[in-house]
Amino acid sequence: MKSLFLIIGAPGSGKTTNAQTIAKENKNIGHYSTGELLRTEVASGSKLGKVIDKCISVGELVPIQVALDTIIKAINNSTCNTILIDGYPRSNEQMMGLDTVLKNEKTITLKSVMEVVVSEQTAMNRVLGRNRGKDDNVEIFKNRMKVYTQPLKDIQDFYNSKNLLFKISGEGSIETIVDEMTKYIALHKN
Repeated sequence: MKSLFLIIGAPGSGKTTNAQTIAKENKNIGHYSTGELLRTEVASGSKLGKVIDKCISVGELVPIQVALDTIIKAINNSTCNTILIDGYPRSNEQMMGLDTVLKNEKTITLKSVMEVVVSEQTAMNRVLGRNRGKDDNVEIFKNRMKVYTQPLKDIQDFYNSKNLLFKISGEGSIETIVDEMTKYIALHKN
């Protein structure tokens, strides 16, 4: 049985950096960023990659089934029993789609949704400072924040109702955040 932890947060909240660090420090924990999984598909130049690129380049979400298939494939192919997926879900439809898929998955259990909370100013400073690609500019950042914040309350309410939501401040040092998240995962993975 694989234990799944979802990590959500605004663009630039540190969710990917935190999850990468946790996985690097704990060889029995696997990490996948939906953003990286999707960017890898774009880089492949495939037909699917072109569809994804069209969405990402304007700050929109990729089709739900594409993201779900990518996530479940990554989890099932992992040699680790504890999996961190960051950047998912980002909409009510993604959340409900994932909930439906996980009900049918006999080998994956959602243990928690960890929300990394940062101010919009902190998020914007980080995104614009990383200069990772064409999607890192003020206009697209503001659109991505809008896309992130519009469904956030519904996502929080849904996972709160299942006793699965855990909020953590992303304003501190990476070490402090990673330490808190690692302890939380250790307590809840079984």
